[in-house]
Amino acid sequence: MALAALAAADAVAWAAVGVPELGGLAAAQAGLDLATGLVVSDPGPRAAQVLAVLLESVPVVLVGASVRVPERAVRRLRAVMRRSGAVLLAAGRWPGADVQLRVAPAGWTGVGRGHGLLRGRRVTVTAGGRGAAAAPRSAELWLPGPDGLVGVVERGAAETVPSGARADLRVVG
Repeated sequence: MALAALAAADAVAWAAVGVPELGGLAAAQAGLDLATGLVVSDPGPRAAQVLAVLLESVPVVLVGASVRVPERAVRRLRAVMRRSGAVLLAAGRWPGADVQLRVAPAGWTGVGRGHGLLRGRRVTVTAGGRGAAAAPRSAELWLPGPDGLVGVVERGAAETVPSGARADLRVVG
């Protein structure tokens, strides 16, 4: 979901901080231009400073769930985002996020009775948050769909096999 949101931003440039599992192939398949991206796998103890520099120069920044930033630094980062117009996507909890996306898996498609190939993952995405995003809204999406792309589940879509995990994504700024 995080890569899909990053790609949907359609920004001139992007960055990912604290997402060591992010691979170039996955980013490219999600629609990100690798030539305009910057990846900082481990920002170290100065994660807030790394994020501040990137938010001043890159329009969209993805931060991993393992990155911890003190509350006073979060306030400074919000000020940087207001000034620069940048957006921070947080995979996991982030204090003061404006919008929170929850992903609940509805299942996989492509598996027959004990055989077959997984072809698509169907999820329910619920958005909620503060201000204009206070009223929760939901949509069923393919992450990815049978065609390999992210998209809205159309009525009458293929049956799915239920699955279990859940993920969160927060949008700050």
